[in-house]
Amino acid sequence: MRDEKIPRFELSVRTKEFALRVIRLYCSLPKSTQCQVIGKQALRSGTSVGANYREAKRSRSKSEFIAKIGDCLKELDETAYWLELLVESDIVSSQKLKDLIKSAIN
Repeated sequence: MRDEKIPRFELSVRTKEFALRVIRLYCSLPKSTQCQVIGKQALRSGTSVGANYREAKRSRSKSEFIAKIGDCLKELDETAYWLELLVESDIVSSQKLKDLIKSAIN
């Protein structure tokens, strides 16, 4: 799916892969109201990280870049919160989300 010429550590690649993992998680959640509400919150924040990073790359100044990167970090932190709620409410096993949560906080 991704271009093998782009290094895996490149943030554009990592943020898109993160978003795709969050999308797959959301699609796998039970259809109960609480699962869908929490899942949609994770979906929104988890997919906006990459969009904000793309905006940061196109910033017109250093301060604009720093502000957009700050938005990315906020969205990652928010995503980690929603993922933690999925685990702590016993909707998803901690084993299933440990790598995704680790990606959000590292």
